[in-house]
Amino acid sequence: MNYRQEIIKILEKETKLNEKEIEALLEKPPSLEFGDFAFPCFVLSKKLKKAPHLIAEELLKKIKPNNKISKIEVKGPYLNFFINKKLWNKEVIEKVLKEGENYGKGKKKKEKIMIEYPAPNTNKPLHLGHVRNMLLGKSLANILESQGYKIIHVNLNNDRGIHICKSMLAYKKWGKNKQPNKKSDRFVGDFYVLYTKKAKKDEKLEIEAYDMLKKWEEGDKETRALWKKMNSWAMKGFNETYKKFGIKFDKTYNESEHYEKAKDIVLEAYKKRKLKKDEQENIIVELERYGLPNKILLRADKTAVYMTQDINLAKLKYDDFKMDRSIHVVGSEQNLHFKQLFRILKIIGFKNTEGLHHLSYGMIYLPEGKMKSREGSVVDADDLIDEIISMAKKEVKKRHKLSNEELEKRSKQIGFGALKFFILKYEPAKDFVFNPKESISFEGETGPYIQYAHARISSILDKSKDKPIGVDYSKLNSKEEQLLISKLAEYPKKVEEASNNYKPSLVSRYLLELAQNFNEFYHEHPILRTEPTLRGARIALILAIKRVLKNGLALLGIEAPEKM
Repeated sequence: MNYRQEIIKILEKETKLNEKEIEALLEKPPSLEFGDFAFPCFVLSKKLKKAPHLIAEELLKKIKPNNKISKIEVKGPYLNFFINKKLWNKEVIEKVLKEGENYGKGKKKKEKIMIEYPAPNTNKPLHLGHVRNMLLGKSLANILESQGYKIIHVNLNNDRGIHICKSMLAYKKWGKNKQPNKKSDRFVGDFYVLYTKKAKKDEKLEIEAYDMLKKWEEGDKETRALWKKMNSWAMKGFNETYKKFGIKFDKTYNESEHYEKAKDIVLEAYKKRKLKKDEQENIIVELERYGLPNKILLRADKTAVYMTQDINLAKLKYDDFKMDRSIHVVGSEQNLHFKQLFRILKIIGFKNTEGLHHLSYGMIYLPEGKMKSREGSVVDADDLIDEIISMAKKEVKKRHKLSNEELEKRSKQIGFGALKFFILKYEPAKDFVFNPKESISFEGETGPYIQYAHARISSILDKSKDKPIGVDYSKLNSKEEQLLISKLAEYPKKVEEASNNYKPSLVSRYLLELAQNFNEFYHEHPILRTEPTLRGARIALILAIKRVLKNGLALLGIEAPEKM
């Protein structure tokens, strides 16, 4: 089916450019009237000292059509290739239908890739920012796995420090030894909110929180027992939320288990003269020559900083899994931290610095006045899920009378589809406003819009008795049909591009375009009410569209309902 490779081979022979150069230059024209592939002659123009349109004319004389390429023509500086549509239609559709759920997958690779996400603090529930983190981490894992990589999912619990002690102190003072009477991470988070409220009026609480941290550091039994109890509540709640998103980790690291060992790595690097001491006797790493600020790694009193712990964690993870790449899914506010961390690891001789990557993501904002939390600024992940599913339920009720069980099922499919797609349609680095009402719409750039296209095809197929056997694919010659077939052929390359660039948004945008192209076709052309030969070809086409929609949605962790 690889017509692109066929054209690249021909151009390689006639232009003396290598395969990679041609691959980078070969374009998809903006409209099918300009062909299926276009080769711009600007690069050759510089080499040959000729006008690009003249070079295109010369190439046209040398290159002849064959069984795969039906026509070649010049448009200005471009050499445009038109492929044999009858053959192309058959090969694209039959490849999709034959490969099924494997369509778009890459060959198995030896490379192991670790993805670390969402790394929460254990003093409050997961929030809207964590939702973006989880969706990016999980969808990227799905995409990379589809391309043949072995994926390792890891999490880090930030389970020690002053922020944890603040929740503990509030519980000790005002919790009355209660057990959770709600989702357990929210129960813990309530005491963090309570501490914040009380500390505004009582400055002594800050001192008490630091005293509690000191006791924790010293191993005080009572403090440690309270810490274990509240952390177990927080983690139990986290696990319930992870389950809702279909997330499982191969390993979860806890900051409390490795932060002390980090000091030894720093002291060893200092002995080897890779690090220095400043005037205050802090051990520092000099980074200014790399365009970064210097960083303290061990204070004069031998206490570690957060960076120190990350150095040790990098070593621990590599010792455990020997991965080739390690992707940290963390917000853009940590951009400097990761630039420093990766450089420090290189300086101290860490084995795998080339495979380190920070997948930085931007902020999510909410429309003013909507879905405010108890603190007035952060939305809990569970509140968000409940709100979206409730909104989906209202939409479903408008359209159908269903049993309670079917209503619940469909509302969750649509609600989660709305939430996941709205977030994943944006490039990771982009800030955006999450509008719950807009996300749940069956029109526009939404998950339900794509799910509805899939369900509409299912409905058509239910009414049809045709099976795609002995199909005459030459019948699929309308502009809308050709656009759809071209779009189906793009899918494997689009998934590969998303994998190479760590951008699930490329899959999201592709699915949106495919659904839009299908709807345009559906409104222009009858499928069932047409003569049998054409009907058979169109049934084969929509079967292929349905399969690709389902495959792509699965990469984003979104279900493809048969009915909406």
